[in-house]
Amino acid sequence: MPLDGKRGNGSLKEVGLKVMQRNLSYLLEAVMVCWLVAPSSGMKCLAEEVTEHPEIRCDPANVLGAESCAKCHEKELNQWKLTPHYATFETLHRKPEAKAIVEKLGLKSIKRNDTCVGCHYTRQQVDERERIVAGVSCESCHGAAKDWLALHNDYGGPAATKEGESAEHRQERIESSVAAGMNNPANLYLVARQCLACHTTPNEELVNVGGHTAGSLEFELVSWSQGMVRHNFLRTNGTDNASLNPAQLRVMYVVGVMADLEASFRATAKATAKATFGITSAQRAARLKQKLYDIDQLVDDPNIKRALAAALSEPLKLDRGEELAAAADLIGQATSDFAKSANGDELAPLDSLLPTPDKYRK
Repeated sequence: MPLDGKRGNGSLKEVGLKVMQRNLSYLLEAVMVCWLVAPSSGMKCLAEEVTEHPEIRCDPANVLGAESCAKCHEKELNQWKLTPHYATFETLHRKPEAKAIVEKLGLKSIKRNDTCVGCHYTRQQVDERERIVAGVSCESCHGAAKDWLALHNDYGGPAATKEGESAEHRQERIESSVAAGMNNPANLYLVARQCLACHTTPNEELVNVGGHTAGSLEFELVSWSQGMVRHNFLRTNGTDNASLNPAQLRVMYVVGVMADLEASFRATAKATAKATFGITSAQRAARLKQKLYDIDQLVDDPNIKRALAAALSEPLKLDRGEELAAAADLIGQATSDFAKSANGDELAPLDSLLPTPDKYRK
């Protein structure tokens, strides 16, 4: 199977790129071959349990609730209340299709099980008791805030203001809040991985038994984040929900592709059966390999090449759970490094790949 970038002579990058250049059209076909030629029984991941994508976690004991953000982010909170992320708290448990999934899984309540709650709700622990307090909320994406909120709000002392904060203190504030658990959009990867931890539906039983869709197959970070759910009031000091400039959109597009590739590898690594979950996850990963290859052909960036090499290092097969998870780790690190260092002004050749505003989700 020529997807394996370790075969042949030369470096992993060189071999992988030669494979991709030789024939990109086989990618999706190769995924199906990997799955269809495997025996229907006896095929297991090399690891019985693949570690959960850690970014999906939002510790209820550290959740403060959306209102804790309102003092400084009232307009963002109001925008959130117009979105499906907010509405799911009142609507999801009433939907027939959601009830059907719960029934197939043998669960009693959509709001009282880890499988549904992990992605569709925000859970808070108060006095040793957990309760659902919101749908997909601020802390679902930016991380449970108890340990980082004070750091995030500190502009240099009790009387300091955001406007008077020095560049050095801002950098220190961002780094300390991230270290304390905040997914700060100063590094887009921290937020993108949260999106993909749910939008790939990395749960085999939920898909194969419950009948849940195997991820949001049309997900693309720019178009899904810059429409209805956009809340960029901070950039204009609260006067406008600002659009990102072209340089920022380019970086976001690449981060989205790379983070999606990582998450799709993680999902594929969890598959233990030749069924909808595994096949769909692997096909998604194959499509994203091609997208990243297309990006690499237009711009020269070492972190993009690192991620592509890692993606080519392992075939998308049912019996390589540990190896696929390890490749996902490498892709994730490359994505984080890219998000930290990328200069969007140097990514102008990618403009033809970016979705136009009319494609943004409204």
